Formats: sequence, C-alpha cells, structure tokens
Amino acid sequence: MKAFCEECREYMDYQIDEIEREKEIKGKRINFKEKIAHCSECRNEIFVSDLRDQNLAAMDRAFRAEEGLITVPEIVDLLEKYDIGKRPMSLLLGWGETTLTRFVNGDIPSKTYSDQLKRMNESPESFLELLVTNNDKVTETAFKKSFDATNMLIGKVETYFAETKIDSACNYIISRSIEITPLALQKLLYFAQAFHKVFVGNFMFSEDCEAWVHGPVYRDIYFKYKDHGYNPIDDNQKQFECFDLSDSEKEVIDAIINCFGCYSGKILENMTHATTPWKETRVGLTDEEASNRIIRKDIIEKYFNQVYDKFKMLAIADIKDYSEDLFEKIRH
Repeated sequence: MKAFCEECREYMDYQIDEIEREKEIKGKRINFKEKIAHCSECRNEIFVSDLRDQNLAAMDRAFRAEEGLITVPEIVDLLEKYDIGKRPMSLLLGWGETTLTRFVNGDIPSKTYSDQLKRMNESPESFLELLVTNNDKVTETAFKKSFDATNMLIGKVETYFAETKIDSACNYIISRSIEITPLALQKLLYFAQAFHKVFVGNFMFSEDCEAWVHGPVYRDIYFKYKDHGYNPIDDNQKQFECFDLSDSEKEVIDAIINCFGCYSGKILENMTHATTPWKETRVGLTDEEASNRIIRKDIIEKYFNQVYDKFKMLAIADIKDYSEDLFEKIRH
C-alpha cells in the first residue's frame, strides 16, 4: 500500500496504527478507535482517504452504540427483509418521503425515529400491523410485495388478497368451484361483469374483454392461467382464498356460479357466442379469425339491460331464467 508522503515528497509505503480517540458529536463525548497511516520511512502521518471514511464510520458506530441508535446496515436489512423501498417505508411510518433515504445515506436519526425502526426490525408482526393499517399510503404493488415477504418471515403461507379486482373475482370463482377450466373462468367473469352492472349499477372491474374466437376473453387472465390449457385449474387452493370483494360483488358472483357454473367451458363458450356484444364485435370476421377487438362496455350494458327487462328480473336469482333460456337456444 502506498500513499503520498509530504515529508518524503513521493508515494511511500505506509503502516496503519490504531489509537484511542475521543470526539464530541452532538454534545456527546464518545470514544472510538481511529486508524492512522504513517510513512514507513519517516513515520510522518499520511492522509489516506479510505482510512478517513473508515474512521468516520467508526465514529458513527460508536455514537449510535452509545445512544442506542439503529445503524445504517440494520436499516438496509430492514428494507431488504420486508421487500420495501425507502420512500414507501417512510410513508408507512408517517415521515417525509425522503426521511429514510437520508438515514440510509448516513444521517443520524433521532432516538424516537430510531426506536420506531428498531421495533419494526425486531418484530415482523409489528411491521405487518403497520403495513396493513396504513396500506392506503403506498401503492398496491408495493403493499403486496411487502405483505408477502413479511408473511414469509412470520411463517404464514397466506398471501395478499389480490393485485386487482379482477384477480379477486378469479380467486373467488375458483375457490367456490368444484373444478373450473380457464375457458369456463373467462365466461363466468364475462357474465359476472355484465350482471354486476345490471344489478349494482357499476362494472365490477375496469378491464375490457376481447372478442376472441372462443368467446369473450380477458387477456391478462388468459396469460395467467393459459398453462392449464383445457384442464381444470388445480393449483394450491389456499392461494385462491384471498380476495377483496364487497358483499354485493360476492352475491353477484355466487349467482353466476349457481346459474352458469354447472355448464362446461365449451357450453359456456357457445352461450357467449349467442350474446349480442360478442357477435356485434366480431362482425366481418370469419369464425376462426383471430381478433383483439374490445367488446365495448356500453354494448355489454345495453344488451344485458335488455336481458334484465325481458326476463323481468326482480332478484339476482332470476339470472337462472336467462341461463336456462340461453342453454336451450344453443341446443337447437
């Protein structure tokens, strides 16, 4: 190792000695071991930037140890094990957006802030409670990642309910079906979306479906379950028990499962082929021609309002009259 010696006027080998040093930081006298470089030839003290950084870090550690403050590595470990960023963590704690960034970059936190972080670091249960209580302060993606990581630490197998409303609807349908294929799932989503608009007044989820050859399809859901092909979705059922649905949403989906869930995916495909929204969207296309045309929500709303009126539906259970009529139509 060499560094410039001002006494020898050239780069010289040096030796490192450690001495006890006392410094005052924020009004506190702290002791730490300082590393000093000496020229091997003349024993003059030599400035080495790496040693300066090490000494600053040693002072920082000594001060934090004396005051019982959390260290930077401990903060970094906290963020990594809970899989959460500096900004989201700051927001969960009710701090300014850049507060934790400053602490990670070396700023010394107050005792109050430090104790909060220490408590979170030592207790995944406490962090999980904080996360769930303040979930509205972070993005859904950030929440899900951290929720799952924290539950893994605690030893729970549960995961966050669902990333989106349509994922929740899928989980609910799958968890309440004896067996269901991806094809059937798509059609039940289509009917659930339509009848939720009819009975509740709004669409259950924001995603649009497309008029594919085999009926209405929600593209993201197709790719999520496409590996199952025409086979039932047989993943670990535990994961489908997590969903975020209102009572009215569950009531509509339950009715759809009761009225349409008894039919196979192929029959459900033919049923949707008989509905105006799918047929109108595919005008000009051959039966086997691929399409990514969106089935517009206003067309879905118009058609199913007509269905509502035609079958004089007074309750959600009256959907059964429509499903039976649709089944009879495709049989002939």
